[in-house]
Amino acid sequence: MSLVTKKVWPQFFQAITDGKKTFELRLNDFPLKEGDTLRLEEWDPETKAYTGRFLQKQVKGIIKLTMDDLAKFWPREEIEKKGFQVISI
Repeated sequence: MSLVTKKVWPQFFQAITDGKKTFELRLNDFPLKEGDTLRLEEWDPETKAYTGRFLQKQVKGIIKLTMDDLAKFWPREEIEKKGFQVISI
C-alpha cells in the first residue's frame, strides 16, 4: 500500500474534517489504488502556503472515467454545458 500526498483547499479540508465531505474529485494524473492512504495537506491558495494541517484517509474505492466513458451516458454537449455533480450517498 502506498501513501499519496495532495494539496486541499481550506474549505474542502474543513468539510472533510467535519465529516460532511466523504469523497475527493481529482484529475487522474497520479497512481492510486484501493487500500492506499491519501494524505491531504491543507493549502491556502490566497497565501500560497501550507497551513500545517493535514489528515490521512484510507482509499476505499476509486471510479476512473474519461470523457469517452461519460459520453456513453450523456451527450458531450450536455456535459460541457451543465458540468457534473458528485453525490455522496
